[in-house]
This record gives sequence, C-alpha cells and structure tokens, in this order.
Amino acid sequence: MALSIFDKGAFAPCPAPFNMAEHVLAAGLETPDKPALSILSPTVSKDWSFAEIRAAILGTANGLLASGLAPGDILLMRLGNTVDFPIAYLGAIAAGIVPVPTSSQLTEFEVAKILEHLKPAAILRGQGIACPDTELPVFDTATFESWHSLPAVNFNRGDPNRLAYIIYTSGTSGVPRAVGHAHRAIWARQMMMQGWYGLSANDRLLHAGAFNWTYTLGTGLMDPWTMGATALIPDQGSDPAQLATLLHQYQATIFAAAPGVYRQLLKFPIPDLPHLRHGLAAGEKLSSSIRTAWKVKTGGDIYEAYGMSECSTFISSAPGSQPAEGSLGKPQIGRKIAIVDDAGAPVTLGDDGIIAIHRSDPGLMLGYVGAAEATQDKFKGDWFLTGDRARMDGDCNITYLGRSDDMMNAGGFRVSPLEVEAALADLPGVTELAVTDIAVKQDVRLIAAFYTAEQELEQEALLTYAQECLAKYKCPRSFIRLDALPKNPNGKLQRQKLRAFAENQ
Repeated sequence: MALSIFDKGAFAPCPAPFNMAEHVLAAGLETPDKPALSILSPTVSKDWSFAEIRAAILGTANGLLASGLAPGDILLMRLGNTVDFPIAYLGAIAAGIVPVPTSSQLTEFEVAKILEHLKPAAILRGQGIACPDTELPVFDTATFESWHSLPAVNFNRGDPNRLAYIIYTSGTSGVPRAVGHAHRAIWARQMMMQGWYGLSANDRLLHAGAFNWTYTLGTGLMDPWTMGATALIPDQGSDPAQLATLLHQYQATIFAAAPGVYRQLLKFPIPDLPHLRHGLAAGEKLSSSIRTAWKVKTGGDIYEAYGMSECSTFISSAPGSQPAEGSLGKPQIGRKIAIVDDAGAPVTLGDDGIIAIHRSDPGLMLGYVGAAEATQDKFKGDWFLTGDRARMDGDCNITYLGRSDDMMNAGGFRVSPLEVEAALADLPGVTELAVTDIAVKQDVRLIAAFYTAEQELEQEALLTYAQECLAKYKCPRSFIRLDALPKNPNGKLQRQKLRAFAENQ
C-alpha cells in the first residue's frame, strides 16, 4: 500500500566555504546600477541600486566589527520599518555575526526575556523602539547609518552549517523559542524560485509587509536579490487602499502578501494591472473566497505556500502547477516531505496525519537555541514534525487540516495561547484566564481572552494591562467574563468550547 511520502531526490548540496549574505548579493554584481530596492509612495520612490545596497551592507559589516563585535557574537535588532533593517541584518551575517531580528511591537517586558535568554553582545536600536535599560552596547540610528559609508570588508566565509541568524517563534509550551538557522538556509530557498515564485531577474516583486517582518526579509528582499530582481516595498505607514495604485504605478510583476492584506485590498477599487503576472500568499491559510475575488478583479492567480519559522516555505502551488481543489499544493522538488502518525511513521496515502520534514532538508533549522530537549521533542526518528495536520493524495497534493495543538493565528503570526496566558497571569482581580483565536467574520480571526472574576472588570483597564506586556499582535482584542472556564472531567481546558461560545454570541 502506497505511503504518504514525497521524495524526488535531494537538492544540490550547499558549497563550502559559504556566507549567506554573499550568496544573496552575488547576482547583483552583474547589474550594479539596476535598482535592487525601491521604497514606494504614490508620489515618489527612493531607489537603492545593487551597488549601493552592497556597499551599505559591507560598510555595516565593517562598522560592527570595528565596534568590537566578533564573528559568532549575537546581535539583537530592535529596528523599525525602514531600510536600515535589511542592511543591518545582512551586514551582520556578512561579518559572521548572528543577528536576531525582532518585531518593533515587542514590549520591554518581552525584550527583557530575550536579553536574559540569548545574552547578546550588543543591540541595534531605532528611535522610539522599546528596549529595557541594559549595560550592553546599544547602537542608535545615527551610528549604524554612518556605517553605510565605511569601506567594505570581506565576507566571513565558513561552514555552511554554522549559525547564521536567530528568529523567535511562539512555542507550544508557551515559551517563545529562539530558532537558530544555518547559513545554508538561504541555499535551500532556491527550491522556492520555480516551486512557488516563478521568479526571474526581470521581475519586480512588491511585498506588502514591513521590513522588520521575516516574511518580508525572505520573500520580499533576499529572494529577489538572490535572483537579481528588483524588490518593491511600500513606504512606512502606507495605506492599504494605496497598494493597488502602487502595483499599477510601479509596474510590479509579482505581488506578495499575507491573505489578510489581499482581503483589505479587495475592499478598494483595483486598476488595470497589465504587468502583474500573479500573486503570492503565505503566513496563514488562503481562503477560496479571497482567491476567487482576486481572480475576478485582476484576472490573475494567487499561489499559496506553507512554511514555518523552523523551515521556510516547502509546500506550494506555482505557475504551471495549480493545486488540486482545496489543497495547499505540492512539496517543492528537492524536498523530502511526509504525512506521518504520532510515532513518526508515514501514513497510507489519503489518510490524515502530521506534516513532517526530513531532517536532511537544508532549510530546516539547526535547533532551538538553548533548548536541546525542546528541539529533540520535535523529531521522531528522521522526521521533524510540524504540528500541522494534513493529508496527501496520489499526485502528492497536500490538503491542510489545521493544527494538532492550540496555536493561534493573528494576522499571519503564530501565537501560543500559553505565552499570552502566562503574560496575563497576574491580572488584578482575575481568578482564572484563557485565550484563543475566534472568527469575527469570514477570513478574519482575532485573539479573545476569557476570564473568571468576582465581578465584571473594566474592559479598558484589561486591554491597557495587556498592551504593557505583549506585542500588539499578541494582545487580546476583547475580554469576556465567564462563570467558569470549560474543562473536561480531568480538568483540562477545552478551547474549542471557548471558540464556540464566542462565535455564537
């Protein structure tokens, strides 16, 4: 009986010695004067050529090393939605320093936990970005922008399996996990170029996300630059109503965004987009209603991809490879993917199971930094278990069936309910609290908190407390008082009943 395994041979091995930033910038050497990045507004664009971006990145590498940092040191990035973010990120990697990009929405409370866990050597901090008092070196905007003009230094080359960068993701235990990735992670993204993007050097890819979102860093910047294509990023504070105008005005050929952005964009008139070939979506499940509405308004398709912080997108649809009805698409050529049971054994084709990635995948994380046991818990034999349930058909189309745990989706960010509950554990007057995500209308989910207390508590005070200790995207949008939280006979919280209660109100 056929098993749910996709394996059409391994991707070419990453060369050694290797540097991730050097790989990203190599194609730009052939077209140094071509725009690598255009920051867009309806009235003007600010362009950076490949030569200018390369010089700023290698100058930043020089500045970091001259400031006393050394290859292998960890650098916490507390930067806003500006071009400083990718320049500093790739500058650190070019120097062999390990950047930790973080959302500017994180609070001092959340950043303090990161400092305690990772013990970075220094911090880059943009103006007005939350960061607790620390004795660590903190470089401000004026300092790291002055590094752009410093002489270039050589790329720090070495083992492609060495640590390159760290990103944080919500852990199912409620403790955010520091995901460590190797330099080879960028090499693995080549499987996405035709397996999802249909990307070439002639493309102009517009990504609707902020610079300091890892989805933008990868799909919106590093991947176009790797191919010698132009990245288009809307200016900070751009109105979603302007996106369609920007797509038309700057002749974007590919548009990338989270499904929620497509939903917002579809509320406004969309002009003729003769240059746009297709859209890309990732971060959360793309609904058929959004896909259909986009097709009606633009005549183009949206290609969906599935991935996670631990391994960039590895299942997708693509130009020339439309998915079966209701499916995500197929694993990209070069990946080894399976649908497995709880013991890590591949299930029969057509049966439900957990999406799993073979440990040999070059895009798979090195592990959770400082959490060897948590890393090991994610593996069963040679398979990394994602925690997402799906089924595979005979043509290797994969249909997503949801999480096997209680992880929430907040605007494309995965958020652990346990993390939110831990942060709100000391809410004054609350005796018990639980959170979950709820549907508020088609394709829109928000986080809601349910609590028990002797009396109804002031909603504004509860919201203010949450905002002081959680990033905005993690904050509950409402607090609902219950007589008791729903639990099973063993005392385990039943989150599905919370969702049902809220959605039936």
